[in-house]
Amino acid sequence: MQGVQKIAMVINQSRDCWEGTRSALGLGVENLWAGCFYIDCAIELIPGKSEEEFQENLEMLEELEAEMYTNVPANSQRFPLIKYLPLEEMPQKLAAFQLVVPF
Repeated sequence: MQGVQKIAMVINQSRDCWEGTRSALGLGVENLWAGCFYIDCAIELIPGKSEEEFQENLEMLEELEAEMYTNVPANSQRFPLIKYLPLEEMPQKLAAFQLVVPF
């Protein structure tokens, strides 16, 4: 995987939102360009984690210049750092990434 610098996490199961977000954060810490795409799922947190903790992860991703999109308006209303993007426009955004990881 040498040369891969831009990696997108595609999260389409509510139960995977926390781990997918944390994985993207780990990529950002390693100086890789990360993206999170929450597609067709409501963001749910794992037991024991709070909305504040999830928001902190999103804030760290933003500081690392990660891209965060959802096609579910309720997600972007609940977590404003995640931008709403219609499903039809996501392929264009995903095309900018070298590796797309279905989570």
